[in-house]
Amino acid sequence: MKTEINRFLETLDRSPRTILTYRNALAQFVNAVGDDAELNTETYTKFLISLKSKSPSTQRIYTTAVLKFYAFSKAGNWAELKELTAHYTHKPGRRIVNFNREALEKVIAYCDALDGDLPALRDRAFVLTLMDTGLRISEACAMKRSDLDWLEGRAIIIGKGDKQAVVRFSERSMEALKAYLHARSVVNPNSRIPLSSQPLFARHDIRASKKIRPITAGGMWKAIKDRITEAGVDRGMVRLHDFRHYFVTMTYLAKRDLKLSQELARHESISTTNRYAHFGGEADKAYDEIFNKRLDGKP
Repeated sequence: MKTEINRFLETLDRSPRTILTYRNALAQFVNAVGDDAELNTETYTKFLISLKSKSPSTQRIYTTAVLKFYAFSKAGNWAELKELTAHYTHKPGRRIVNFNREALEKVIAYCDALDGDLPALRDRAFVLTLMDTGLRISEACAMKRSDLDWLEGRAIIIGKGDKQAVVRFSERSMEALKAYLHARSVVNPNSRIPLSSQPLFARHDIRASKKIRPITAGGMWKAIKDRITEAGVDRGMVRLHDFRHYFVTMTYLAKRDLKLSQELARHESISTTNRYAHFGGEADKAYDEIFNKRLDGKP
């Protein structure tokens, strides 16, 4: 089966990231059913059962990859396979966004005051960039210096779904980036890598030596978690995606315009942005008027 899977992956006209995702999905498939299993309904059912502990989004991606592999191999009954998929995978209900704003703002304030060595300047610039742009951590780590238009205060990136998008940068995030990059140029004045090709955020650990190497999303998240601890906040109170949640929430609270927040957050569907509409909504105002006004009728 592995030979057939490789043939299938070679036919895909998709981004390298998507192909890697499909490869992981098919590896899960082989692990669940065995390399010698026949591509039939029973095999597919066994695979679906193995996905029960996965998140809904992972289930969706993995079943899509395997269904396309079945189609490529001209195996199974398509109607039956689709029916089984609907039966065994659970669709996520509408989830209201929630995060610990107080804890996150404490981390932001701590990072905004960071100064001194390169890791500190980088982490300050990185956190302020996440807060003020809505970039996902992987998107920020993938940026090169040439991606940022310093005059316009924006960048064109390749985001989720391999789509181009315009991301706007605040003045404070750009000032933090300038301070970090200036300090980096002092430490590495004679780098052979052209400025345009250098990563916007680089590694500064011992193993990286003095070479300018891009930092991975995992490495950057580890650095941020250390800053969370330094800020006196329990690591469990701040999650990776909370920085992006904060950005979308602030844009919505500022203008109360879902369409605008959708555009700035680069959400494909406004239903995703609508998950933030409970922040500072009319229900909060009504509750305050009912329960939090003085009982003597005075304002």
